[in-house]
Amino acid sequence: MIGAGVFAVFAPAAAVAGWGLLAGLAIAAVIAYCNATASAQLAARYPASGGTYLYGRERLGDTWGFAAGWSFVIGKTASCAAMALTFAAYATPAGWDKPVAALAVACLVAVNYFGVTRTAFLTRILVVASLIALAVVVAAGLSAPAASGEVVSAGAMPGGWMPGVADLGLYGVLQSAGLIFFAFAGYARIATMGEEVTDPARTIPRAILLALAVTVLVYATVAVVALRTLGPGALGASAAPLVDVAAAGGWDWTAPVVRVGAALASLGALLALIAGIGRTSLAMAREGDLPRFLAAVHPRYRVPHRAELTLGVIVVALVLLVDVRGAIAFSSFGVLLYYFVANLAAFTQERADRRFPRWLQVLGMCGCLVLVATLPPVGILIGVAVLAVGIGGRFLAHRSRGV
Repeated sequence: MIGAGVFAVFAPAAAVAGWGLLAGLAIAAVIAYCNATASAQLAARYPASGGTYLYGRERLGDTWGFAAGWSFVIGKTASCAAMALTFAAYATPAGWDKPVAALAVACLVAVNYFGVTRTAFLTRILVVASLIALAVVVAAGLSAPAASGEVVSAGAMPGGWMPGVADLGLYGVLQSAGLIFFAFAGYARIATMGEEVTDPARTIPRAILLALAVTVLVYATVAVVALRTLGPGALGASAAPLVDVAAAGGWDWTAPVVRVGAALASLGALLALIAGIGRTSLAMAREGDLPRFLAAVHPRYRVPHRAELTLGVIVVALVLLVDVRGAIAFSSFGVLLYYFVANLAAFTQERADRRFPRWLQVLGMCGCLVLVATLPPVGILIGVAVLAVGIGGRFLAHRSRGV
């Protein structure tokens, strides 16, 4: 979860909500918690590759499972392109971003190819580097004076408990929640790897909830410091918000540290994305919802090597063709629909399999739909079109086979 999102998402969130982005962060965290409990509960009952694609099939039927799997694969493929481009933007001079991003994708596909143990080891290194960079941002930001005229006491603005909410309205806060939710995405990838985890019924739920708790704490700290240091106006206008926060403290050496941390965080997110998409594609190919050619597992490294190599080729093509903002908007659409199905599937579980109350799943479903509705209209239209193409294509393929 702690990847490129935290280095970029607070700027657009501040632009639409001002200080209200803290309310948006709280909303995103609550919805993420609901989704995490659903994923954890389902993963304990169905410890196999596929995540919500599998859970949807088992609990709701094949079409629901396909909708979840298709949303995940397409949305997260777009995320791969966004993460690769973010890495290149921080790590390379202008003009080199696309070829460097393509090279990064190729290298991380190779890392995943040789097994999940190597993937997990490299991910630990990348997360530690990201946390060090965020710690530098927080320390430098706290050493700087508060932004002039930006910090307002609670209730000082008419009708608002937080500055920015009254001016920009509830829609702005909800839109910021939808944007910030992009930075939380990641815990479901733990659930997609059930076949490769020791004691999955115990390990996966603990890993999901612990990862979410740590991430919420980190994001809240960074958000408060960024708003205090830059103010919502400057934060919303910044192209590299955390670099600007660190620079405000007068520590000249912090800019390259933060850039390196952001680049490594992007690599960490991309690495986890490739692993998760590969496992979901494997599960879908086993059921015939994707070409069965992708269902192969490498005899030595035990990874879905054909699925990951195919994914790598598609992401490289996207990197060379698409814009990072469009990729993020479409990715959020797919992720939120994926979690909607996860909550719905968890809602149907019997008492014996329940670890959390049903009302959390109701709140999660409603929250996902509300946040989808706040996304940019273009992202929604593209998402609906691609989802319809996938479901329609599956229906025609099954009909041609007499299924």
